[in-house]
Amino acid sequence: MREIDAIVAEYNKLKAEEISCVLATVVHVKGSSYRRAGARMLVDEFGNLTGAISGGCLEGDALRKALHALHQQKNKLVTYDTSDENDAVIGAQLGCNGIIKVLFEAVDFGNEQNACELLQIARKTEENASILVEFDLEESNFQPGTTALIYSEDKIFTSAEINKEVLFKASEVIQKKRSDILKLEKNGSSCIKYIQFYEPAIKLVLIGAGNDAMILANQAELLGWKIIIADGRPTHANTQRFSSGCQVIVTRPEDTLENIEIDERTCFALMSHNYNYDLAVLKLLLNKREVPYIGILGPLKKWERMQDDLNHAGIQISNVDEDRIHAPIGLELGAETPAEIGLSILAEIQAVLTASSAKSLKHKNSPIHERTTSEIPSI
Repeated sequence: MREIDAIVAEYNKLKAEEISCVLATVVHVKGSSYRRAGARMLVDEFGNLTGAISGGCLEGDALRKALHALHQQKNKLVTYDTSDENDAVIGAQLGCNGIIKVLFEAVDFGNEQNACELLQIARKTEENASILVEFDLEESNFQPGTTALIYSEDKIFTSAEINKEVLFKASEVIQKKRSDILKLEKNGSSCIKYIQFYEPAIKLVLIGAGNDAMILANQAELLGWKIIIADGRPTHANTQRFSSGCQVIVTRPEDTLENIEIDERTCFALMSHNYNYDLAVLKLLLNKREVPYIGILGPLKKWERMQDDLNHAGIQISNVDEDRIHAPIGLELGAETPAEIGLSILAEIQAVLTASSAKSLKHKNSPIHERTTSEIPSI
């Protein structure tokens, strides 16, 4: 389950039981940190945590800060400096050497557009969006918090007034798919607006409902991906074999795509162990240019045979198709078992969607995480 899904699910449970809570959001990172800006954690009045804002070194103090914000019913900005080895507040060090700003928001259940409600809308809408989180560098000043969910100039969820400069930056964030920081001066003080790029979960369509697909579906669900299973055999494609979180479709290969909503984050793994079934679905996918990843389980000879059959049918594989088709499927990890093969498949999909090299981090000379937000001036 994705962090945002877990937070929204827990929020709904707490709201139903009228248990107060606070949302903690990392709004800015300077230097190194285990989590980047946009990481969130929900804290209830009993000290239970959902999500994480670090690798564990900040959570203890963050819990105290969250309960303090809850008690005062006031948003608070807290700065953590993990570069200070003598800081007892931080606790166990990860050697991160960074400055992390965390915003704590006391959640008002009566506000239909509170921070968690906006996250819930984003999760349900399944479109790229900008999430606006506002804060003041003077920690003692009023901290607005999460104030808007912006899809376009005509599609905004907010109870606050959004000026044109913010709308322009929010649109730019969606276009570039990159979070950013906007600093605005007002009445002699600075208000910082962290504009987070939000994109829906990866959608993985498994063509085939064999035992290996069951394992891959479970692994992908742990990553928070949405899983769709398509197979012509009702004995295999059913909810007894796959979790309730999966969409299971019993279909002929030529009708496979009729009940699947495809977008630029929809990936396919052809693994029915039926050559003709996989080939029929592949023919359909060649016309779906928005699909970024098509993986084909099996040896290289299978893919070569498919290319011959496509050529005989007058279907040409374009250079674009060659880039998005991965056959044999997966990264070279020395995988043998179905779980290991599943790991190699998921790792390859992740690398493709993030345009990553998939090389060992030991060979990376630049920071592990790309800087996704601008530095805040005058810090």
